[in-house]
Amino acid sequence: MSNTEELEISPNYDYDDDDYNDDYYCATDEGEEEEFGGGVKAESNRFPDKVVRLSPFCGGGGGGKSSGECRSWNGAALMMLLCAAGLIVDPLFFYAFSISDSCMCLFVDGWFAAAVTVLRCIIDAVHLCDLWLASIRRRKRRSDTAAFGRPVTAPPYLKRSFLQLFLILPLPQIMLWVAIPAYLEKGLITNVMTLHLIVFLTQYVPKIYFSVVLLWQMHDLSSYTVWCGIALNMMAYFIASHAVGACWFLLGIQNVVKCLKEKCTTNKDCRPIFLTCKDPFYYRTTSTVSCSGQTSRNARLLWGENRHVRMTCLDTDDNNFAYGTYYEWTIQLVTNENPLEKILLPIFWGLMTLSSSFGNLKNMTDELEVIFMILILTSGVLLVTMFIGSTKVFFRSMTSKKQAVHLKMRNIEWWMKKRRLPPKIIQRVRNYKWQRWAAMGGMEDEWEMLQDIPQGLRRDIKYHLCSNLIRQVPLFRHLDNLVMGNICDRLKSLIFTAGETITWEGEPVRKMLFIVRGHLECRQHSIGRSCMLGPGNFSGDELLSWCLRRPFVNVLPPSSFTLVTLETTEALGLDAHDLKYVTQHFRYTFAKERVKRSARYYSPGWRSWAVVAIQLAWRRYKRHQPFTASLPFVMPTAEEAVNSIV
Repeated sequence: MSNTEELEISPNYDYDDDDYNDDYYCATDEGEEEEFGGGVKAESNRFPDKVVRLSPFCGGGGGGKSSGECRSWNGAALMMLLCAAGLIVDPLFFYAFSISDSCMCLFVDGWFAAAVTVLRCIIDAVHLCDLWLASIRRRKRRSDTAAFGRPVTAPPYLKRSFLQLFLILPLPQIMLWVAIPAYLEKGLITNVMTLHLIVFLTQYVPKIYFSVVLLWQMHDLSSYTVWCGIALNMMAYFIASHAVGACWFLLGIQNVVKCLKEKCTTNKDCRPIFLTCKDPFYYRTTSTVSCSGQTSRNARLLWGENRHVRMTCLDTDDNNFAYGTYYEWTIQLVTNENPLEKILLPIFWGLMTLSSSFGNLKNMTDELEVIFMILILTSGVLLVTMFIGSTKVFFRSMTSKKQAVHLKMRNIEWWMKKRRLPPKIIQRVRNYKWQRWAAMGGMEDEWEMLQDIPQGLRRDIKYHLCSNLIRQVPLFRHLDNLVMGNICDRLKSLIFTAGETITWEGEPVRKMLFIVRGHLECRQHSIGRSCMLGPGNFSGDELLSWCLRRPFVNVLPPSSFTLVTLETTEALGLDAHDLKYVTQHFRYTFAKERVKRSARYYSPGWRSWAVVAIQLAWRRYKRHQPFTASLPFVMPTAEEAVNSIV
């Protein structure tokens, strides 16, 4: 019997479990491969313990962002969070002001001021710690640069460091706990609010500038997506509403104090010191603020009980003072004891003002009020434009892809209807299209993105992505990087839907499959066996024996299994002609004795021939053994011998 005939023997023999391997596609150890000379070792149906997911094409092999890019993204995200926290906390200092409803005097809520101060100090401490760590990293980088003999230029980050140091200066804390009490004791209540607003803007505007610069720097990172842009624009929109609402509250309470001051000047029993409470800080509610003083207790009580002043400045029903824009909610908020309402209502007013035009504004009488509203409306138009623009770009990118898919599906549906395909085939085509869309994440063929890249770079990328998966094939473990690069360059991405039959048993094998994601069931109907292939496994290794066979037969080998997908499966395919090209072009590599031994060891044809040869030898050996009573030997008939061999 020749080798050709032996390779074409159909495996209909009654193989034992020790003589037949259920899974031809599992890799074995190096020692097991080198020690097969005395016979064929049985292999268990095992799969790799750990499969590396190549990304993005092959599902493993080390995809994702590099460590340097991750550090840049994490640092930018941390700095953005610190800036956002600072932009949120700074306007809260305005809400510490309040007016006593019983005494009609201005005071500072001590507990609220202490809480806001603690928050600001925590943010500044974290920011300072981040600056210190960044300076250590930069100093180490400069020392490494100088050690290599490279010229050390002036650091370009000094201006940014000075700006960050200026941003964490405790100006609001000093203003709230030092300057404001001194001004209130002197009765300069309107000047203190103007000074507080100027100090706030002096540090808040550079914070906005620094945040905008950092936001533009985040655009250059590959991790920045459209979702990030939408989230950052929305966060900027709400922070702007918060800042505008806080300024509106401060200017509103300043107008209320201005009204009280005008009425105090016309009242002969009132003195300017009555407009500030006995103590600048009160750690109680406004209802418990004392109206008594050291020498003017009765006068303060009379000022607090003045109904005409209360109706003019603090009553919303009968109000004759020109509050303008601040009239609607300011009068209710300045005497409100609930700090949550004092924060939420101005935020709502700021959000409503930034989102609309002049429809919700009252008549404006003050120049500062006009300037304030011009800035608000201009900022609102800018923020709304940015938010709508980023959202429109995102939805346009999503809808354009979906529209392209719908157009293709419409053309396919029209073609299938024209050709009158059966409903089952039509449903299979639909399932394939939508499952491919879901598996690819809305992208087209991933390999098409690499077509415009130079061939050398494209080969290196594919080698990096796919080499770990290709080396799961035992024969490919002994190939050098040049051959592996040519194999990886000819791989094609494939996606199969659930329940699809890839190859029938007995039909020609046209490609090798390397499974990336999903599972396949291998059924061998001739002997009633089946196994399952998962990520990291492969099929179609009959092509290896076909390519290495001498003399070469230009007929594709038959498949030993029926391959059926159990779920949506992503795989890499290597066509038969591509494998033939590699084996013929690099024949010197495949002519090595080690590669030949591996090919014979893992070849299904050689395994079938080896199993049949061993069983025939065993039968010949048993046939020549002496007859014993304990082991009766019955000579098989010629028909039984032929059937057992075939």
